Amino acid sequence: MQQSRWTQRPAQSTWGDFGPDDQLGRLNLLTREKVLEGIREVTTGDTFCLSLPLDLPGGTALNPRRQPPQLNATRRGEFPNMTYPLSRDDGRLSDIICDDSVTLALQYSTQWDSLAHMGQWFDVYGNGQREMVFYNGYKAGVDIVGETDFRAGCGCSHGSHLGAKALGIENMARHGLQGRAVMIDIKKHFGIERIAFGFQHLQQILRADNIAIRPGDMVCFRTGMDEALYQMAGKPDAAYLSSHFAGLDGSDPALRQWVVDSGVVALIADNPAVEILPAHPLSDDFYPSHPLHDLCLFRLGAYLGELWHLSELADWLHAHQRHAFLLTAPPLRLPGAVGSPATPIATV
Repeated sequence: MQQSRWTQRPAQSTWGDFGPDDQLGRLNLLTREKVLEGIREVTTGDTFCLSLPLDLPGGTALNPRRQPPQLNATRRGEFPNMTYPLSRDDGRLSDIICDDSVTLALQYSTQWDSLAHMGQWFDVYGNGQREMVFYNGYKAGVDIVGETDFRAGCGCSHGSHLGAKALGIENMARHGLQGRAVMIDIKKHFGIERIAFGFQHLQQILRADNIAIRPGDMVCFRTGMDEALYQMAGKPDAAYLSSHFAGLDGSDPALRQWVVDSGVVALIADNPAVEILPAHPLSDDFYPSHPLHDLCLFRLGAYLGELWHLSELADWLHAHQRHAFLLTAPPLRLPGAVGSPATPIATV
């Protein structure tokens, strides 16, 4: 298939499968039928908020580049617009106004990664020249643009941050994030030991809990880290967190093949990256820093949700001998953003 952005696509990818200009990836599999599948999982009408408070984890111990959110009042002239009595303006008893703003790293807490979050160097035209590209061949410096152009070591300045002109989080929001989701409770089966969770671990849980995962599903992995972050109350112990809790082994060939074959739309976890880091190299000449991000975001167009609050829901599902639920989890419809906070709701 001839494409304007590429003539060869990466292995294990869906590039072109949903059209030459597709920006949704596997979100195309989250159809009306999958929404109805999710709705059919609802039996009690109980709901669970799957977001951490957005000021957790707290500080910058988990990521030095992501600052905690800062709330500030908007301004009414020289005064803060918080508990502001309008009687100051006209002398009459009237309303009291509160209005605020936030400075927020979009991937600080419970969040979605968009397909513009991570790309690769890849030879899209088969001419021996690797380029900086993202899912479906969208290009750095053209479709996803930062204030500095790093292509070919240029380091040139664009003068301003322009963001994702393709693959931005608004595509995900516009399509909608609602459908059938499945809980994989790693903590229940393996405790909070730090393990690289591979295909054999997954198969053990699927068999033990009689779980069926279908194409178009969203899959949640509960490790228990969300509970630890709550207990740390905004002061995360990075040493403890990095020596406990599972992460998916993005270098495990069998697990990678399962992600490819399963047709899942999203992988979601209560840890900071879904996968365990640092990762093992995939081969002698290919060593992505985040191999599961490479597979999901760059190749398959599958989405990653990180730092979700899953434990309360997981415990409820276990108590009721269930594993599937309706998940509603839209990101912000913020054009050009490469990630977004989320306030997901599980309905059981």
